[in-house]
Amino acid sequence: MKKILLTFLIMLFVVVSAVAQKKEVCYITTSMGKITIELYPEKAPITVANFLKYVDADLYDNTSFFRAVTLNNQPKDSIKIEVIQGGEIDSTKTFAPIPLETTKQTGLTHKNGTLSMARDKPNSATTNFFICINDQPSLDFGGKRNKDGQGFAAFGKVIKGMEIVKKIQLLHPEQEQYFKPEIQIISITRKK
Repeated sequence: MKKILLTFLIMLFVVVSAVAQKKEVCYITTSMGKITIELYPEKAPITVANFLKYVDADLYDNTSFFRAVTLNNQPKDSIKIEVIQGGEIDSTKTFAPIPLETTKQTGLTHKNGTLSMARDKPNSATTNFFICINDQPSLDFGGKRNKDGQGFAAFGKVIKGMEIVKKIQLLHPEQEQYFKPEIQIISITRKK
């Protein structure tokens, strides 16, 4: 009887752990290739739900990666970062801004491949997102990139296609941060 009970408890633990670790997977299909991302709804539920709202409404389709920040194109910034940014949507189609889920709250940090929401002031993120190239601790809560010290809302990471992210970054002119022409995001879809 003890053996059966122990087996049952182990199976229950495995099932509960699997449910608790639920992740969403999405595909960002670009004109340069496919990027697979994993989202963390259990850690950043508001940010993931916001992103998926745009994905499910097909609002990221035919948008772009429009900006790359490199070590060489930030002459006025004392804190340098490396990211590519995309997801700008017509302002008439955006949903309300979301509360900022800081890295202090979520435990997620801005490592190489991290997916995060772009913002101006806290609680202003809507559609724009970025992908980190190399570790970017200055984007975490308490980091110095933003004067408010709140950082950005990390909510996922690239699990396949980081070479595409780096290829996009390398297309960027050294002195400017904005692509001309922009790199097309054909679609962002959930894994079925």
